[in-house]
Amino acid sequence: MSLAEPAAPGATPVPEMREQTRRILRLALPPARRLWVAIAFGALSGACAVALLGVSAWLITRAAEQPALMYISLAVVGVRAFALGRAFFRYLERLAGHDAAFGRLGAIRADLFARLVPLGPDGIGARRGADGRRDDRARGGELLSRLADDVDELPDFALRVVQPLVSAGIVVLAGVVGTFLLLPAAGVALLVVLAAAFVVGVLVNRWAAGASERGVAPLRAEVAASVNDLVTNLDVLVAFDALESAGARVRAASARLTGAMRTRAAGLGLTAGAVSLFAGLATVLGLVSGIPALREGRLDGPSLAVVALLPLAVFEVFGSLPLAFGAWRRVRASAERIADTVPATVPEGVPVDTASAAGLAVPGVPDLRVRLARAQWPGSSSPVLRDVALDLRAGERVVLTGPTGAGKTALAHVLVRFLDLDGSYTIDGTEVHDVRQDDVRRVVGLVEQSPYLFDSDLRQNLLFARDTATDDELLAVLERVGLGEWTRSRGGLGTPVGERGALVSGGQAQRIALARALLADFPVLVVDEPTANVDAAVAGRIVHDILRTAADDGRTVVLISHLDVADPLVTRRLHLEDGTLVA
Repeated sequence: MSLAEPAAPGATPVPEMREQTRRILRLALPPARRLWVAIAFGALSGACAVALLGVSAWLITRAAEQPALMYISLAVVGVRAFALGRAFFRYLERLAGHDAAFGRLGAIRADLFARLVPLGPDGIGARRGADGRRDDRARGGELLSRLADDVDELPDFALRVVQPLVSAGIVVLAGVVGTFLLLPAAGVALLVVLAAAFVVGVLVNRWAAGASERGVAPLRAEVAASVNDLVTNLDVLVAFDALESAGARVRAASARLTGAMRTRAAGLGLTAGAVSLFAGLATVLGLVSGIPALREGRLDGPSLAVVALLPLAVFEVFGSLPLAFGAWRRVRASAERIADTVPATVPEGVPVDTASAAGLAVPGVPDLRVRLARAQWPGSSSPVLRDVALDLRAGERVVLTGPTGAGKTALAHVLVRFLDLDGSYTIDGTEVHDVRQDDVRRVVGLVEQSPYLFDSDLRQNLLFARDTATDDELLAVLERVGLGEWTRSRGGLGTPVGERGALVSGGQAQRIALARALLADFPVLVVDEPTANVDAAVAGRIVHDILRTAADDGRTVVLISHLDVADPLVTRRLHLEDGTLVA
């Protein structure tokens, strides 16, 4: 395999970005058979609104002539029918349209997560500095905004862009044709005014609200990121008296978002005002062309009323057309942000299953052999590991040391296939590039430096490693990692651990993570700096328990640690310096 140098860390090629945006927008559209049902109901509702005003104008004017009731009874029934039909079809259009559009949210999110999973954890938001480090916490609010707010914006593509353009377009065209049949000059005038209103409305909307509509999604993400930063780092901010400045960043981001929302609302108001002016102009032109026709006998009084007032109803339906382009800008901005989150192609450095990937079945504890030419963090242009040759025999207990930034964590991620490598990596002679990556991770497990604990009880934090485990098995594994007495003193497996393990110490969190790894029964276990967040006395006991437990089970352990480890506990020591193993 070859790891190509990226053109720019975190950059997405423009053609790829556009294709991804189009694909996401296509995914947001409901199936045609469901979309056309909503469009049909919308067209019927708009047609009833236009017909209601036209028939009402004709009925009132004709009634003023005091004809026999039989001559206007049909119009009376029509007014009632169109008034009821307008509300009825509007309800059905909303019901069918929203049901179809929101039904796509599940498919969009499922597709988004399906493409995010192969990137995790190192390929998500692969924007790193030269040292390969990335601030995941700072990107947490941004990523959450894209997964939640931007996805929630996509149903507007069907509801406020496609449906109005089609259904309102049909009704407007029918209104122009009807006016032309009554009086050709009025029909032509209405068509010209509609065209002018469309151009002016779109331009006014773009001028007054275009920038704010494109900026709402990024500003909303900025607010989410600043709030997430404030909440997740609250203890540090309080300790260093920086809470006020963090709050100021939240308020400033919120003020910018509020300003953009107000500008957008003002733009929508200006657009509606411009359309209303053209509606009045169309009515005036209808009278200007209709009054001479009335004098010449080419048009009667009730028909003149229809010609004069029908444009108002047509413009009421037409008003959604210029606004659809504003909605299109918002939807497209959200789709582009989603496309930027999940690239169409997996970034270099992220391992993926090939089309011919096979299963991996390993009986017992395997031998591992790594011949690595280089490996690099996704989105980084410089390798973090170079010329690494590593052989791990079954049952070995290896301690890996090295200075900060030497690549120890990168090597751990290579072993569990979070990070790809240029070279060879075999498990009992089977090349990992040729098998499913999830199968590799069932053989080689990782206990991270800062293990994640869910905001639930102890039982649930263990069960996701093996959901079929009984309470007796959970208590037994806790006993093995030295948490038996602590568990009993805290009330058993129902003990809450708090958000991100806030209710347990660093050493207890590491032991819970080790218990999960033992439940998952990984033949090869990589433990990354288990003593980083605990004091020296507790750290020594944790290291001793990890290696003793591994020796009892006969599993292979790679322990990354800065601590001195007693010789009887290990079989070999390795040292990593500047991305290379040294003797």
